[in-house]
Amino acid sequence: MTEGITPNLRGAALMTLAMAGFAVEDLFIRKASAHVPVGQVMAVMGFGGAMVFALMARAARESVFPRVFLSSAMLVRSGFEIAGRLFYSLAIALTSMPTTVAILQATPLVVLAGAALIFGEKVGWRRWSAVAVGFLGVMIVLRPGLDGFSAMSLLAVAGMAGFAGRDLATRAAPKTMSNRQLGILGFSMLGIAGLIVLSYTGGAHWPDRTGAGLIFGATFFGLLGYNALTAAMRTGEVSAVTPFRYTRLVFAMLLAVIFLAERPDHLTLLGSAIIVASGLYTLIRARKGATAV
Repeated sequence: MTEGITPNLRGAALMTLAMAGFAVEDLFIRKASAHVPVGQVMAVMGFGGAMVFALMARAARESVFPRVFLSSAMLVRSGFEIAGRLFYSLAIALTSMPTTVAILQATPLVVLAGAALIFGEKVGWRRWSAVAVGFLGVMIVLRPGLDGFSAMSLLAVAGMAGFAGRDLATRAAPKTMSNRQLGILGFSMLGIAGLIVLSYTGGAHWPDRTGAGLIFGATFFGLLGYNALTAAMRTGEVSAVTPFRYTRLVFAMLLAVIFLAERPDHLTLLGSAIIVASGLYTLIRARKGATAV
């Protein structure tokens, strides 16, 4: 039955599963933040997830804390990871979930621009135009100066910038680290980000059963999403699998409507469509190798 399933199709299915996992994780974070401070949710999730990956690393006879963690490239990556996790988690807890996830979809566009400006990668005028249009989509979602604008939505922009910086720093990071070790580092940074938030807000307390269950659910689906994402990027062609990252926006909007009674308005839908279309276009151009000016 599985002989006809190509690596690209399997990779696309894994990427879709990963995005569904992350969308459900976001929902659980939002729900859990009503029971305990969001910083506490982040800290428990982060250090809990790091512990799971540490056990997996030990089972695979890998170092739980390799010296490469302290290399300059990984320290820069960790700093961006903390910023991304911190601001994105705050945005999920405090603002509209569809708006936050829509803005996150611009991350590949920022990475593309950063790769050209920092690493000197060739980017033709068509892809630069797509980046500009994608940022226009972000502005439509944010709608600065118009009714419906919320300064809190800038948290999502800061989170998106942090994740873009992390992805760029990853390009310069050593390739000797396993996915389990990257998981230890990534989830540890989420835990540290949570402690930073708690240092300002305070209020940590022992959660009730519902709160504990929601935190466990967020951690479980976060781990599921991370593992599925890792498997997806190792299955099939990157250019064929990556576009399915955008399914996260679909899942987020559906979950927000069903469980949070948050319905994205026309501007949010329009901006989201522009961001996704711009991102897909850059992937198509990259696949064709069209970088001529």
